[in-house]
Amino acid sequence: MPVPTAATFARLADLIAIPDAADRPTRSVVEAFTGKELATVPVGTAQDAKDAIARARVAQKEWATRPVTERAAIFHRYRDLVLENRDALMDMAQAETGKSRAAAQEEILDISMTARHYARVAPKLLRPRRMSGMLPGLTKTVVRYQPKGVVGVISPWNYPMTLAVSDAVAALLAGNAVVLKPDSQTPYCALACVDLLYQAGLPRDLFAVVPGPGSVVGTALVENTEYLMFTGSSATGQLLAEQAGRRLIGFSAELGGKNPMIVTAGVNLREVTDAAVRACYSNSGQLCISIERIYVEESIAPEFTRMFGERVRNMKLGAGYDFGIEMGSLVSEAQVKAVSSHVDDAVVKGATVVAGGKARPDLGPLFYEPTVLTGVPEDAECYRDETFGPLVSIYPVADVDEAIERANDTEYGLNASVWAGTKAEGEAIAARIHAGTVNVDEGYAPAWGSTGAPMGGMGVSGVGRRHGDDGLLKYTEPQTIATTRILNLGGPRGLSPKVWAKIMPPFVKALQWIPGR
Repeated sequence: MPVPTAATFARLADLIAIPDAADRPTRSVVEAFTGKELATVPVGTAQDAKDAIARARVAQKEWATRPVTERAAIFHRYRDLVLENRDALMDMAQAETGKSRAAAQEEILDISMTARHYARVAPKLLRPRRMSGMLPGLTKTVVRYQPKGVVGVISPWNYPMTLAVSDAVAALLAGNAVVLKPDSQTPYCALACVDLLYQAGLPRDLFAVVPGPGSVVGTALVENTEYLMFTGSSATGQLLAEQAGRRLIGFSAELGGKNPMIVTAGVNLREVTDAAVRACYSNSGQLCISIERIYVEESIAPEFTRMFGERVRNMKLGAGYDFGIEMGSLVSEAQVKAVSSHVDDAVVKGATVVAGGKARPDLGPLFYEPTVLTGVPEDAECYRDETFGPLVSIYPVADVDEAIERANDTEYGLNASVWAGTKAEGEAIAARIHAGTVNVDEGYAPAWGSTGAPMGGMGVSGVGRRHGDDGLLKYTEPQTIATTRILNLGGPRGLSPKVWAKIMPPFVKALQWIPGR
């Protein structure tokens, strides 16, 4: 059976950074498809987190002395191990979250691509950089990148593998230690990925996993680490940012999104509708960068709505540990209630259900149909608020300008998708959208998968960036070392301060003619 065995859960539980875990209160971990208990997980305390941080701080001192190339070699091995163990990892991801096999594979591919990217570029990014000195020839200036120390990572349940370890990969390569608080619903996904890191050669104390409530373990991380990386809701992100700000530690977060898609006249509607299914319903819509609003030019809106509705009604929904299912279940009863509430509220206020619109307990306790609405009024909850589920609304617009205006009419700014008659037109529209990533002729995957480019949100959708150079360098403290040579700024010995003061202004002015100054 694809469901992980009791022995697998027991082995992974031994990796939890709680010394007396067997004597602790536990929380049940269930299979999302069925609601049956898979295993239990010990509930960590603030002291457990503090103890893990203390051990990590000791391990980090030695780790930071290792050459970057030696650190990188571990992550090259890790990438290979992830791909070699992809079937078991996908089984675990599906068991804990109820996602489809394709959505589970997205996690595996993202982990491997991120590990490969940062293992390849870290030695160059972290190399000391010679900068232009204050006085050419008289000063030498070098920038070095020192690790922060211990980085706290708080990861969510929707992508519990890649969001648990991909940010940590960059932090570790930068010379830091990591203490992770995984979501309580999906702890074994994180442990399965961390297990492979240990197998690749990472010291165990350098990356500790402490499960437990966010208000307890998460608070201990923000109060005792040197940097915090968080993925989750905008409301929680704002609270953590306040806590980090009081300690003046670095903070980065990918938060919520109410992501728009723009479809203009002249597109291939069959291609768009197929892609929109991926954009809206991957991971059952429980994805920060998935599409929840579609703005379509009026001339093609009826046909698009008909085709998209038909495609959604024909999606294969169900439980299955194979690639035959297009959409799996939601992760919890709370998610089912949230989606149901948004749909019911919109319908009561006048919206029309084009496809879906109801829970499917006949398939399992947490299934909800992929849903399409039209005619959603502005006072409906789902008009502005993030649903974070398989619900998308279609809005006809007069022209591209209106589509852009309405796409930008939100406090969020995480991701967007643009479909236009030509690539150039699509790119021109994309440049006018207030979002951290915009995909032309796709939903979210190309921008997300471009690990060399920064990814993150504007507005209440986030702070800082993951991926790209920023995604690694944010875990460092740039240190400038300036060395004075030949003579110091007091001037040559024997030269009066008055004469030296007259020499300096024309000398500084002449610097403008030196390349790079």
